Amino acid sequence: MVEVRSTTPRWRLAVIAVVVTIIVAEAVWAWNDLVEALSQLRSPHPGPVLVAVLAAIASMRAYARMQRRLLRSAGIHVPLIRHIQLAYAAHSLSVTLPGGPAFSTTFNYRQMRRFGASSGVASWCIALSGILSATALALISAAAGIAAGGTPAWPTLAGLLTAVVLITVGVTRIARNPETLHRITRGGLAGVNKVRRRPREHGVERITGFLDQLRAVRLGPAHATVAVTYAVANWLLDAVCLWMCCLAVGAEEITTTQLLVAYCAGMAAASVPVVPGGLGVIDSALILGLVAGGLPGHTAIAAVVLYRLISLGFIVGAGWIIWLLMRRRTRELNPVS
Repeated sequence: MVEVRSTTPRWRLAVIAVVVTIIVAEAVWAWNDLVEALSQLRSPHPGPVLVAVLAAIASMRAYARMQRRLLRSAGIHVPLIRHIQLAYAAHSLSVTLPGGPAFSTTFNYRQMRRFGASSGVASWCIALSGILSATALALISAAAGIAAGGTPAWPTLAGLLTAVVLITVGVTRIARNPETLHRITRGGLAGVNKVRRRPREHGVERITGFLDQLRAVRLGPAHATVAVTYAVANWLLDAVCLWMCCLAVGAEEITTTQLLVAYCAGMAAASVPVVPGGLGVIDSALILGLVAGGLPGHTAIAAVVLYRLISLGFIVGAGWIIWLLMRRRTRELNPVS
């Protein structure tokens, strides 16, 4: 008899159980706030809700423009609408599937190859997109912390800025002079081949071809500046969506600084992919952040629920529809014989 083993790691099941327990405990403890929050959600102000939806759409558009700018620096010109479709579909894969980031990365890579990018350029664009996005959020978090009157961790901030500069300069130099990285990887590959008992030059041609593809990249100051600007805009516009949701349920008293601190806390929690969509994890972090900023518990819950309906329900739902349409189009262009 064959024993069937679960492919889900035990630690993840344990974490999910803890999260579910916390959510249930919070629901019981804050029942009155939940009831009041639901009453507020019945009649939100339509103006801020509309602006919130537009801000969420603009946020996705900014991310698509960032990736488009990076590919354009490598000579790949694709209509903006295709980049927007890719951004929606990849985002939905990332936040809703178990192991979503891996599926999203693979999907991004395949689509960029269809755009005409070489394997090296596609990999470079995906990697640099992630670096720019994470760095932009870190910088916004640091700025929010400083504006909130906290003591900034100057060594950490200086280290982050230095790392950004070094990474940008390093990527640019490698793209223009692949021989630099080739010399480094050649020595490392020789050591790996020795351990694997392979010829010393095994795999060198593949690495050389991959690095030669990076010669097409011309990430000058103009392209880099615009890409970084779009990366920052991607996060800030999403924060505007949360802000408008707060206004829609009557939380006019929250300040920009308080909102940014709460938003960055929620997005930091999103970096731990425990459950699809960060359900419970992101919501709790956002609610706690808004309450710490001075909002009543029921108002914070109403604002976060509305924000998640837009960012998770509307945006992710649209992304899955776009993914299905893209998949259908791919099958029509490449029918199975």
